[in-house]
Amino acid sequence: MEIKRRHFLGHVAAGSAVVTMPAFLSGCGANQAIQIAEPIPDNPFMQWFGVDQAVITRVMAELTAHGADFADLYFQHQRSNNLSMEDGIVSRANSGITQGVGLRVVIGEQTGYAFTEDLTLPSMLAAAQTAAAIANSAAIVPPQAFNVKKTGDLYTTSVPWADVGIDQKLPLLKRVDSRARAADPTINKVTVAWSDVDERIMIATLDGHLITDHRPMTRLTALVTATKGGETQSGYSNIAAREDLSWYTSERIDSMVDEAVDRTLVLFDARRPPAGEMPVILAAGASGILLHEAIGHGLEADFNRKGTSIYADMMGKKVAESFVTIIDQGTIPQERGALNYDDEGNECGRTAMVEGGILRSYLHDSISSRQYNVAATGSGRRQSYRHAPMPRMTCTFMEDGPHTRDEIIAAVDHGIIAETYTNGQVQIGAGDYTFYVKNGWLVENGKVTAPIRDVNIIGNGPESLQRITMVGNDAKLDTGGWTCGKNGQQVPVSQGIPTVLVSNMTVGGENVG
Repeated sequence: MEIKRRHFLGHVAAGSAVVTMPAFLSGCGANQAIQIAEPIPDNPFMQWFGVDQAVITRVMAELTAHGADFADLYFQHQRSNNLSMEDGIVSRANSGITQGVGLRVVIGEQTGYAFTEDLTLPSMLAAAQTAAAIANSAAIVPPQAFNVKKTGDLYTTSVPWADVGIDQKLPLLKRVDSRARAADPTINKVTVAWSDVDERIMIATLDGHLITDHRPMTRLTALVTATKGGETQSGYSNIAAREDLSWYTSERIDSMVDEAVDRTLVLFDARRPPAGEMPVILAAGASGILLHEAIGHGLEADFNRKGTSIYADMMGKKVAESFVTIIDQGTIPQERGALNYDDEGNECGRTAMVEGGILRSYLHDSISSRQYNVAATGSGRRQSYRHAPMPRMTCTFMEDGPHTRDEIIAAVDHGIIAETYTNGQVQIGAGDYTFYVKNGWLVENGKVTAPIRDVNIIGNGPESLQRITMVGNDAKLDTGGWTCGKNGQQVPVSQGIPTVLVSNMTVGGENVG
């Protein structure tokens, strides 16, 4: 079946309403789209636009006409939908389609890149000529036939999101709203946000591989506001996964709502702790954001290849205690950061970046793996066909250690537990960071004594890694809808950590005295 692009997109736009995203989700990088009557085939590029292996070979020949160390074509079709409900009324809906192909040719450390949303042969050839202009050597003979890799099964869905109507989604949003309002009479505002994505990609590589993947994604968020005694507080919780509609069980939704309510109401009794240098306990789960930002980015190979990461000359050296192991693993089923294949067509796997306290590996894309003479780690990721890939994290976490949470708390005479986070800044090269802790707890004489709020924790990633003195046996991935930004590109990720004790951090609380 052939559908001209202009007619196809026009058919979609005729029924769509484009509005802005909710302010509290504006940093989440979601492009959203409506469904249309025409179901998405398994391979829309071939079935809708006739992009078969012969067409790919022709475009690849143009892309490598002036030489290449390697090259690839990255096709993407993504439909996405956003809904926002405020005070029980749907207030916003945002829908859209992302579709096109990115063409890349690499010579040494130079990359030529071009893209087009028009999947006709003339347009793709013109884009290939643009990308190929970076090279000036002999032409490469492209593969005449491609090895079609097996489709992965990390996140299969019974019903694709493109086939799920708004009538099936609204009851879930209403359940969030009604449960939150019923939880406490002080709650006077509830905002619910929904997103779903149905994405198909196809990657053709110069070494003769053809990879396809169907990548679903969904996220549900509850933002709760309460007023008590003239004071207003707010909190939120969200859940996200590469799942389908059946994942949203009543139990899962209710647990998320209860968490948002609890995080909000505890703030009325919370206070700011004393400021100063002190031990900080990183709570299991959401504290993975600190691991991701302050340490994980420094282990991405491009920062080390350019010498901007503090870890650039530390391979094989001790960077933490022997009970610290940090993993990036894209093959955890249904996780938000999971991928069957990365955006270069490499199979994802498990990479031990720090193992037994020793720095063992960076995260590599195809370019850095060639320069380091190691295998790619399945870490080449891109936001869309408009972007060239680079080394990125997928699901990043610290493994269990030998201690219990109770043992860790008992070891602290005076410190805090950092539990939920709403903002942070990191200087990748040096590893200096600041994180804003929304919810936490004061620890005194080895006991949790009071809730705290509005705290900044300040430190240095490599130094904090070395100052980890205890690691709990309660590691878990956070189920929230985390999105990682790097060099202007945003990609979905997962992160997690067990309860961890960092012996010393700067805590920005109240000056006492």
